[in-house]
Amino acid sequence: MINQDPVILGLLAITLGLIFYTNGSPHRYWQTFYRYVPVMVACYVVPSLFNTFGLVDTSTSQLGSIASRYIMPACLTLLIISVDIKSMLMLGPKIIVLFIVGSLGIILGGPFSLYVFSILAPELLNWEGSAAAWRGMATLAGNWVGGTANQLAMKEVYAVDDNMFAIMISVNVVFSALWMSFLLFCANHTNLIDNKLKADNNGINKLVKSINLRDQALSKFKQPLPTLSSYMAIFAVAFGVTGLAHFGADLLVPFFSLHYPQSEKLSFTSHFFWIVIIVTSVSIILSYTKVRRLERQGASKISTVLLYLLIATMGLKMDLTMINDFPIYFAIGFVWLSFHAILILIAGIAMKAPLAYMAISSQCCIGGAASSPIVAMAFNRHLAPVAVMFSVFGYAWANYMVWICAELMRMINQ
Repeated sequence: MINQDPVILGLLAITLGLIFYTNGSPHRYWQTFYRYVPVMVACYVVPSLFNTFGLVDTSTSQLGSIASRYIMPACLTLLIISVDIKSMLMLGPKIIVLFIVGSLGIILGGPFSLYVFSILAPELLNWEGSAAAWRGMATLAGNWVGGTANQLAMKEVYAVDDNMFAIMISVNVVFSALWMSFLLFCANHTNLIDNKLKADNNGINKLVKSINLRDQALSKFKQPLPTLSSYMAIFAVAFGVTGLAHFGADLLVPFFSLHYPQSEKLSFTSHFFWIVIIVTSVSIILSYTKVRRLERQGASKISTVLLYLLIATMGLKMDLTMINDFPIYFAIGFVWLSFHAILILIAGIAMKAPLAYMAISSQCCIGGAASSPIVAMAFNRHLAPVAVMFSVFGYAWANYMVWICAELMRMINQ
């Protein structure tokens, strides 16, 4: 098994290169393959096969941490510096309603799925002590409404057994990966699905039109080709903001932990939470400055490279054989996720919301800030900042929502 990070990184780079090479191939086989398997899905699933078949061992790898702490913030920075807040308001209230509905789908879906299996197979579940199913499910709810920090917080709040916590981590990894792959696949057929649902795309169209008009106005001016200096400026902004975010998080986390320990409920003691908050805030401020012009110098292309590297690194965490280890809990996860998806689908159809709104609202819950921009980019790159903002909000209110979910499950347990 390959367990050296430089070798694994090289393998990922070669894999991405081959995927994009074959995607551009005129050969009929590859054209047919990528017609049904979007490039983003391939970049996610192929690395997961390395893990599933034991080609690589990521148990001691630091690539996941590097991806989430360095690559993701840098990628978000380059995505957000071109954000247009005024244009984003054109999306209207539908996406906000869907995000709230998606969160409620998680909060109510947990008690619902536990109740179903308390009737169908109560003997297969733990009901007592720190390994009780409802305790473990509370940590999963924390992840699906907020993020990993919220899941860890719920583990401490409800004193969850380590083995039960490991099971829930496995459930989260598998279903988050499968759900993201499904949404990326749907993005490849968004026009067909929107036409079937008779969705109203006016919000997205207004946003894209506004940005295109802005770009057309800027295109009247002569734009020099990207130079070494412009690329260095792009990297300076991307990793400079990332460094600033880490610096700020290193100061804020100890401050809130020492003086306001109760703020843990708001994720104010989470390092990753502050990284995302600072990156988002600083990048939005920079979007009102001349830094925004880096978008015309290749910032979006570099952010896309970082994005695909992030996707591939995340794919390494997925093990397709894990679903055979704990069938009852994976069955619960399936019912839970289905409840969430059906609720969003019903609300989306009722409001005639586009598929992009439904997918982003769902992924902001299930995947959080690390993956929701990826799904948003698959539909329209201008929607990525929206996904980030909703995901960040999820960190803040997750622990309150999860408390409601956990108490409802505790009642079922009794």
